[in-house]
Amino acid sequence: QVQLVESGGGLVQAGGSLRLSCAASGRTFSIYDMGWFRQAPGKEREFVAAFSWSITGTYYADSVKGRFTISRDNAKNTVYLEMNSLKPDDTAVYYCAANLRGNRADYWGQGTQVTVSS
Repeated sequence: QVQLVESGGGLVQAGGSLRLSCAASGRTFSIYDMGWFRQAPGKEREFVAAFSWSITGTYYADSVKGRFTISRDNAKNTVYLEMNSLKPDDTAVYYCAANLRGNRADYWGQGTQVTVSS
C-alpha cells in the first residue's frame, strides 16, 4: 500500500500563491506516476497536473497552464504543486494521487482545501 498526505492548502486572495505538498510513504517503489486533481463544490473531480517517474514530462489542464507547476523531490518522496496567479475558480479540494488511470488512481490523499477570495 501507498499512503499520500497533502498539506499546504489555505485561504488566499485572488492573484496570490500557494504551494501544496504531497508526501508519499509505504510501497513507494510501486509508484509510476503522480498527479493532482481538484473538486469544487457541486462539480466533478477534474485533473490538474501530473508527471511520470520514468518519462520526462509534465502534463497540465488547460485551465492551469502557465500558472501552476508540478515538481518532485525524489529523496523526500514528495510532490509539489506551486500555484500562482490564483483565481476564485481555483477554489476546490485538491487531491494528490498516484498511479493514475484517467480520472481514477490507485491511491489518493485525503485532500486539502484551497480557497481563493475575490
